[in-house]
Amino acid sequence: MKASNAAAVPALECRGLERRFGGLVALKDANLRIERGEIFGLVGPNGSGKTTMTNAITGFFPPQVGSIWLNGRDITGMAPHKVAALGVARTFQNLALFNGMSVLDNILLGRHIHMKPGVAKTALYWWLGRKDEMVSRLKVEEIIDFLQLQSVRDELVDSIPIGLKKRVELARALVAEPSFLVLDEPMAGMNQEEKEYMARFILDARAERNVTVLLIEHHMDVITGICDRMMVLSYGETIGTGIPADVMKDERVIKAYLGGAHAKH
Repeated sequence: MKASNAAAVPALECRGLERRFGGLVALKDANLRIERGEIFGLVGPNGSGKTTMTNAITGFFPPQVGSIWLNGRDITGMAPHKVAALGVARTFQNLALFNGMSVLDNILLGRHIHMKPGVAKTALYWWLGRKDEMVSRLKVEEIIDFLQLQSVRDELVDSIPIGLKKRVELARALVAEPSFLVLDEPMAGMNQEEKEYMARFILDARAERNVTVLLIEHHMDVITGICDRMMVLSYGETIGTGIPADVMKDERVIKAYLGGAHAKH
């Protein structure tokens, strides 16, 4: 019975979220439920509230109204580093990589939540600290293989193409060993071949690493191709949610996103 109840608890649930910036309503009574193991798409025109919702979930800008639950735990208003410690990892719409550092070192930074520095550990580096570092480096090498980044592992991250940079950012998120992964436009700026590679890696991450994924994207072919369900925002309000094939037929979605002036693709 307990196992059944645990399985029924969603990976993420947002209840009645509202966020205002001055007189601008960025989110209004937004509700979201993502089941464990889903790839869930979040779409909408520019300014629809996607980034605001993402920032609310990850703790950067908490909602002023409503609550956010991760695996049955209320995380509303929790600081970003505490949300990350509960198994949430994120990539950003604008690349947040460190130029001047190698691909390997950028990915290694994703292990910081598993490193536990302290005076005692520093003093006993060869026994405690070094063990943590070895575990982290093994995990990084595993993810480098998983995302096929071996050929650029020692390259400066600013010298590689954007498609590979996006893959490095995904690698940095995955080395944190998350249970919930937030991907903010991971295919922006990619050509068709790069998009297909990234889609495959997202599917493999779900299948092989038991990761639940919230995918924010403008490429509707990606959303309909790999997402189990989706939600569409417009001016901070939900105008469609469900299976992608059904949502894309909704007149409100067609008007606000596909057929409106805001449509990008």
